[in-house]
Amino acid sequence: MSDAPAFMVANFTIQDADTYRKYEKGFFPILNKHGGEFFTYDDKSETLEGPDAPPGRVVIFKFPSEEAAKNWFNDPEYQAISEHRRAGTTMRFLTLVHGLPPRG
Repeated sequence: MSDAPAFMVANFTIQDADTYRKYEKGFFPILNKHGGEFFTYDDKSETLEGPDAPPGRVVIFKFPSEEAAKNWFNDPEYQAISEHRRAGTTMRFLTLVHGLPPRG
């Protein structure tokens, strides 16, 4: 694993907003605990090329490294709150994207 940043890109549709809010309430403290930064989300992303726009919400956030991203995902606290996400949404993907290593 390198010291390059890692990005998470998620795409899901919220089916039960009240259940999903329980996930959102616990999400940011755990993200911060692992050095994560929230970039943005979009409920109406636009596909400029290709056959289909991803339906639902697209979320992007960043970690200082791949190790930090995997530690976040594997954190028992995160896995506990993610049950609310799983119950309240239809997830299409949660993807780890590797950033470029620092130039030196």
